[in-house]
Amino acid sequence: MKRFRGETTRASLVSAIICLAAGALALSACGVPRMTLAYASDFVTCGGRTTLAASGSTAQAHAMNEFVSAYRTACADHTLAYTPNGSGAGIADFLAGRSDFGASDSPLNAEQQELAKQRCGGSEAWHLPLVFGPMAITYNLPDVDNLVLEANTIAQIFNGGITRWDDPAVVALNGPMPARDIHVVYRSDLSGSTEHFQSYLQAAAGDAWGKGAGKSFAGGVGVGVQGNEGTAATVRSTEGSISYNELAFAMDQGLFAAEIKTPASRKSKRPVRIGTDSVGKTITGAKITGTGNDLVLDISSFHNPTESDVYPIVLAVYEIVCSKYPDPEVGQAVKAFLQSAAGMGQTGLDKKGYIPLPTNFQSRVWAAIDAIA
Repeated sequence: MKRFRGETTRASLVSAIICLAAGALALSACGVPRMTLAYASDFVTCGGRTTLAASGSTAQAHAMNEFVSAYRTACADHTLAYTPNGSGAGIADFLAGRSDFGASDSPLNAEQQELAKQRCGGSEAWHLPLVFGPMAITYNLPDVDNLVLEANTIAQIFNGGITRWDDPAVVALNGPMPARDIHVVYRSDLSGSTEHFQSYLQAAAGDAWGKGAGKSFAGGVGVGVQGNEGTAATVRSTEGSISYNELAFAMDQGLFAAEIKTPASRKSKRPVRIGTDSVGKTITGAKITGTGNDLVLDISSFHNPTESDVYPIVLAVYEIVCSKYPDPEVGQAVKAFLQSAAGMGQTGLDKKGYIPLPTNFQSRVWAAIDAIA
């Protein structure tokens, strides 16, 4: 067990693209070239209503700041107000017509698709993945600067099977650990982040989890807190705690992230850290299962990677939009916003803990946006 970790400053957390030092979510100059994007503000067709409203996923809240900035740059006097109230609330707002589009870390179910069609005046709703972000297993242990976990151990921590940091299963992965209780922190709201996390546990840990997936946390232990911002802040202030956080919020709080052993990494005897390469390789495994311009993804391949250097917990955030809006002024404005987000808005995401759209996804998303009426 290594002693107290080195000081991690906020400045170091935002200095460059995702890199980890001594297990912490600290950023450094990694020598990673910045992405050259195919689309710039010249390709944004401005027009329509000057003010839009959207709500949903907290995971993409920092990305939305970049998107809104790009939109205002491309289209003077146009803006969007985004409320990061969770994926479940974002879907509810969109279906009820309280927002112009919703944001969710998981796609609509069949019933919601039908409701969305009504909300869209008879037109289909589309899922457009504009944000990819790794989910960190964050912890607060002042005497531990490197923590290694695997799916079975994570599952038992989050369902109460393991309650102490010096449990034999944790010690077997790390060596001596502090003799103290584990304090689980989870999302209390309906959360796409929770759904992705539990989907990972269900796929990678199997019977060790046994709680299924879903937007509500099913572990039955710990303290519930609203939003990614809330869980990250609670881990920061609670020694002995552990949670699951979208990376951008973990970076905000200067949290440490566990390295994860996957079946593939066990062979190489090297657990996987969150990093540009490990997360980038994860995204390449995503498959589009939606039809036409409805770009729903199958990301089940993420959870049990076959390569040793692939990070297993990465979420995609969908902007859920009408393919044709009842009000053309809204449709034109939504299209312009999404053009800004899929183009210029991607350029700052690497500094915020997200992975910019890969070229193949960017071209598919752009084609779908172009088809919105």
